[in-house]
Amino acid sequence: MRMKRFSALLLLAALTACTSVPEQRLTVPRAPIETKQRIAFGSVALREVSLPGYAAGEEIYFSDATGVLSTQPGLFWADDPGRAITLELSRHLAQITGARVAAEPWPFGGFPEAQVEVRVEEMLAQADGVFRLAGQYFVSSENGRARARLFDLSVPVPDEAGITAIAAARGQAVRDLAVTIARDGLR
Repeated sequence: MRMKRFSALLLLAALTACTSVPEQRLTVPRAPIETKQRIAFGSVALREVSLPGYAAGEEIYFSDATGVLSTQPGLFWADDPGRAITLELSRHLAQITGARVAAEPWPFGGFPEAQVEVRVEEMLAQADGVFRLAGQYFVSSENGRARARLFDLSVPVPDEAGITAIAAARGQAVRDLAVTIARDGLR
């Protein structure tokens, strides 16, 4: 009896192995920083970026021409997207502004002079060959100055470049968002 059960499990495992797609993890390359921007704050805390449900998971979603979202089996982001984008934004804002920037919880003594919160509404590769990052960001400060701005960023994704072009486009879109926040929200 045990031998039959073991044989059945072995057969099931073999069939699953033959039909499953190997898992691939996609990293996001660092987009170069070419912009410097003076801001009104010496220290900035960044709250964890809020992502829509489909973008918060490890699967990488694509939108077809009708707006239907789908994934490619076995293809995942290498890191948790909310965590990764928060850290990317923090790094970019620090490089762009020269300010002390860190993701929350604030790791330094005292309090930051400003806080940034980002809520992403849309983050995906679209059938028209662009990676779109859209949503709203908020800046608040101890001196009472508060701002809320919408953003809608698009980065071209060349068809012939393959799946890694989507990761590069995401990195560029996050970098562009950091430039936008520094220029329009933190000045």
